[in-house]
Amino acid sequence: MSSPSSLSSGFTTLVDLLRWRAIRQPSMHGYTYLVDGETTEVGLTYEELDRRARAIAAALQLAGGSGERVLLLYPSGLDFIAAFFGCLYAGAVAVPAYPPAAHKSAQRLQVIAADAQARLALTTSAIKIQTKTSWPELADIQTILTDVLPPGSEEHWQNPAAAGESCALLQYTSGSTAIPRGVLVTHNNLLDNLELIHTCVDTSPDTPGVCWLPMFHDMGLLTGILEPIYVGAHVTLMSPIAFLQRPFRWLQALSHRRAVITGAPNFALDLCVRRITIDQRAMLDLSSLDVLFVSAEPVRIETLDRFGEYFASSGFRRTAFYPCYGLAESTLVVAGGARAAPPVVKRFMVDGLARNRVRIAHRNDEPARSLVGCGHTRGNHQLLIVDPVTFRRCLPNQVGEIWVSGSSVAQGYWNSPSETNQTFRAYLADTGEGPFLRTGDLGFCKANELFITGRMKDAIIIHGTNHSPQEIEATVEESDPALRPGCGAAIAVEIAGEERLVTIHEVERGYHMEDVETVIGAIRQRVAEEHGLQIYAIVLVKPGSIPKTTSGKIQRFACRERFLAGTLEIVAFRQLSSVPLGGRQSVCEDNVRQ
Repeated sequence: MSSPSSLSSGFTTLVDLLRWRAIRQPSMHGYTYLVDGETTEVGLTYEELDRRARAIAAALQLAGGSGERVLLLYPSGLDFIAAFFGCLYAGAVAVPAYPPAAHKSAQRLQVIAADAQARLALTTSAIKIQTKTSWPELADIQTILTDVLPPGSEEHWQNPAAAGESCALLQYTSGSTAIPRGVLVTHNNLLDNLELIHTCVDTSPDTPGVCWLPMFHDMGLLTGILEPIYVGAHVTLMSPIAFLQRPFRWLQALSHRRAVITGAPNFALDLCVRRITIDQRAMLDLSSLDVLFVSAEPVRIETLDRFGEYFASSGFRRTAFYPCYGLAESTLVVAGGARAAPPVVKRFMVDGLARNRVRIAHRNDEPARSLVGCGHTRGNHQLLIVDPVTFRRCLPNQVGEIWVSGSSVAQGYWNSPSETNQTFRAYLADTGEGPFLRTGDLGFCKANELFITGRMKDAIIIHGTNHSPQEIEATVEESDPALRPGCGAAIAVEIAGEERLVTIHEVERGYHMEDVETVIGAIRQRVAEEHGLQIYAIVLVKPGSIPKTTSGKIQRFACRERFLAGTLEIVAFRQLSSVPLGGRQSVCEDNVRQ
């Protein structure tokens, strides 16, 4: 069998990869899915996956689906995996789109379906019934039910002989700052990024994993489904709902399955610390875990410290933390550190970062911000720090926009030539070097280590000084136990010609209104002390009402729009400045009185 490092050059498409696995390792169980998140499980061998993919592909080809964008309407599970490969086997373009719960808003799904111009969808009988009754806007899309295909359907499959540059996937972005956009990802992009992941963390058949991340999201798709089949490793899967309902299930699976690799965003680590009891912790053995990649929002050292300290008695080692950086526009991973090395953490002067300057803090009494490094890129990938105004390289001590080039960079946005040119076709002003992908993320490099400071569109600029919304949100949530961790937004609104700070945060369930003034006072004081900022308004909202992306990121743009429109689900509102908000202030106050 070929070694993992040769796979990217040995196959043209993911179809070739799965066909090769099915022939060489037909009986190997590549996937185990924990139906209840704990003990009830179903498995899928490479031969079974190949057969199911051929049957789905034959049905798609009969319906004229070759070359078409095809919606995948599945929750996480083996059906999704078979449908994804079925699209590729048909020469179609997979469009993962998680179906919302019955009678819930299908706005994101409708946006994706319309933008992708999809006329076909793959789903199951149960989900089709739900779709017809709950989302009539999707009723005109032809659906193929993959759970009732006739036996022997796979015999009618015809290999499309797709090329590496063929589009395999429309990966819709999470929409943290705008509406979702479809990223055109080719087979070449996918294979290249899978090789990059392998190079970063040395994945192999001897690195079994556990994954609960949403399969329709790039992080779950690449690391939970495609990387294991790329290197021939077994992976145990569970649904995101199973994890959210009982976080112990994730760590229990890691312990019982002797997993070597897994991953999660910041909020999941914090959730484990809050929700897993001391008695449950005593039942865990995490000593086999070598790689716990942490990505999505900027990685917080406080989160790593809490998780590392809490689960040290369970055998967890801090060297397993693997902070990394990536985005859908570059398929997934852009940069990562060295496996088995502890995270790189450095303290930088707050006043310097506020003015886009990088200055290391040498004394403990200096106002400083600890940042976690995200490693470096590899292969033919290049990463630059660029002034987003002049389009020139930043000096080594400057914060700028992260620009990326290389084989993992996707082809652009579907049906959006203007946005594609703006984002994927950037060139340096002085040398003409390019094209580069403009990530929209801010950061800098120090000693070959990438540090992320925030998103350009999220940046809060008050009196000419930059402030990270993530840092302000962290300060707010730590100011009082009544505030839900990972459920707040810091935004800037223009008041009387100046940018003013507004904080919006969910309260814990069972919150008592008589504690309002204590909570408001704690937030105001902590933000003033740690960031030197006067808050214009503090808004406390109901649990579960802060808008988030499908990957759990705070949608600050949507929060700002809801604040200005007066549509937040407000528990308490306090304006702490005498400057009026105009007519819109009364909307917020009316909501509170109601």
